[in-house]
Amino acid sequence: MLIYLILLLSLILPPAGAAEFHVATNGDDANNGTRQSPLRTISAAARLAQPGDTVTVHAGTYRERVTPPRGGTLQARITYQAAPGEEVFLKGSEMARGWKLYRGNVWALTLPNAFFKGYNPYTDTITGDWFTDKGRPHHTGEVYLNGKALLEAASLEHTLHPQPLPGARDQEASTWVWFPSIDETSTTIYANFHGRDPNKETVEINVRDSVFYPNRPGINYITVRGFHMSHAATQWAAPTAEQIGLIGTHWSKGWIIENNIISDSKCSCVTLGKDRATGYNVWMNNPKKDGATHYNEVILRALHAGWSRENIGSHIVRGNTIFNCEQAGIAGSMGAVFSRITGNHIHNVWAKRQFTGAEMAGIKLHGAIDVLIANNRIHNAGRGLWMDWMAQGTRISSNLLYDNTTDDLFVEVDHGPFLVDNNLFLSSVSLLDMSEGGAYAHNLFAGRLVSRPELKRWTPYHLPHSTALAGVTLTNGGDNRFYNNIFIGRPVEPALRNPGDLTMSGYGLWIYNPRAYPSTAAGNVYLNGALPYMSEQGPLHLSNVPEPALEETGKEVRLRLSLPPLGDAATQLVTSALLGTTVIAETGYTEPGGEPLAIGKDYFGKPRNQGKPHPGPFASHLPGATIRVW
Repeated sequence: MLIYLILLLSLILPPAGAAEFHVATNGDDANNGTRQSPLRTISAAARLAQPGDTVTVHAGTYRERVTPPRGGTLQARITYQAAPGEEVFLKGSEMARGWKLYRGNVWALTLPNAFFKGYNPYTDTITGDWFTDKGRPHHTGEVYLNGKALLEAASLEHTLHPQPLPGARDQEASTWVWFPSIDETSTTIYANFHGRDPNKETVEINVRDSVFYPNRPGINYITVRGFHMSHAATQWAAPTAEQIGLIGTHWSKGWIIENNIISDSKCSCVTLGKDRATGYNVWMNNPKKDGATHYNEVILRALHAGWSRENIGSHIVRGNTIFNCEQAGIAGSMGAVFSRITGNHIHNVWAKRQFTGAEMAGIKLHGAIDVLIANNRIHNAGRGLWMDWMAQGTRISSNLLYDNTTDDLFVEVDHGPFLVDNNLFLSSVSLLDMSEGGAYAHNLFAGRLVSRPELKRWTPYHLPHSTALAGVTLTNGGDNRFYNNIFIGRPVEPALRNPGDLTMSGYGLWIYNPRAYPSTAAGNVYLNGALPYMSEQGPLHLSNVPEPALEETGKEVRLRLSLPPLGDAATQLVTSALLGTTVIAETGYTEPGGEPLAIGKDYFGKPRNQGKPHPGPFASHLPGATIRVW
């Protein structure tokens, strides 16, 4: 007991001799960093901080890229925190002053290239594997008027005469544009401010490729807490590239990113991604081989370089508000393994829609091995969640997803086991399933489900709770489990979509009838014409049920849901024993850490009836209720 107590205290208490360095806008980097004699920059404090130390930053705006030169240890983290109760803004931008009226509503700002100190976002074009530029260049730079980002125009003529951008979520905002022009000595930025005088407003421009990001892998056990972080000229974060985010972990272990407001990244806001040495945009640089082959090779290089629980991942990302990212709110290729992503509010991802690509979502992970994604609110993100390759041992639980124009959840070429439970899928497409071996329990599916096999790409699966490879295979589809879910239909006939690629799309589980591997289904409820799986016994059918609706008021979200009693559903407690083992990995369903599974709690964490649980995400019947879901 004494040994246990000593170990527990070592994890809770700061190590003896740990220092606290203070940073303030009235400080000086020549100071010693005490409360009475603070430093001026967070970067100066980072150079001093040793394992166990804390960097406390006081109110104000800090325009710098923090590049921590070292990390901490499991027992002695290095913590970067905003001073309690104080607002601290960390920005990758600089103020833009000295605008001159060019023509009409367009103003021009000319800066010497030396202003950018070796990195000029207005010459840096966005590029990378699986990136689509829609036929024009895009730069990592950005212009902000009173905190709101303008859109980059395709030409100076378009800047002078802007038109709404087709596809942009905010059509009026898409006419506020800027355009760069660079020569050997200077950079000129033209911007249409719609009659505003930029010299009387707050105008900022991106100048840094990140805000908080180590310049090498292996900077472990860092905590970043309580900051407002914004304005990063981030590059496209392909899964085959080094993934630099506005804040990122850079192939490290044990970070905690919590209770921050993170916004306005040109590509990704938070990255839990890979390094450069295992490959950097390898497909673009060698198009003779297909992208899947290249990524399989990247995985093998990563394993050879030490990709394992001991070295990579185990991050915690919780309680953050993340928005205005044009690629992903949270992205990670293999670097998020064994992590916990919980309680985040992610929205306005890919809202401008000037470019596109195959790496865009509220949360987009490759290799989400033993990752928990729970209690997040994700909306207006194009695609809500995208688990791409190697989602094994993953649990996606009690998330609120809505107003996502592509789909709420995409599982791509995963072979299971992975678990999806207690979620509210409220967009027009709830699930795009190009995987097999998933278990879906107690979800509310208010949109269509889409099923498609993938018979062209060989993709890996792993030993249980490990990054070690067990094999590679094609994705035949099926081998799913569906228990105690609610499916809401629409007054349309189910139809086969794209018969050439075997895609099935519709409301309910009938879309899995032709899949190669049989699935199991029980205790599900089908409303308004949604149809069950072919071998499901005793599905409960109900009609004329009002569609669910959301009401957003301030920071609250309420769900208006009117359901009749569902006590006739043939439900049972969902456990590891019930779910069995997957066909491909031959592995059972457990908690991400390997513990036995029992879905005995609902969306809110309330206990369920263990003998006959209520179907859907809520533990009890709520007739005609308006329920606060966030």
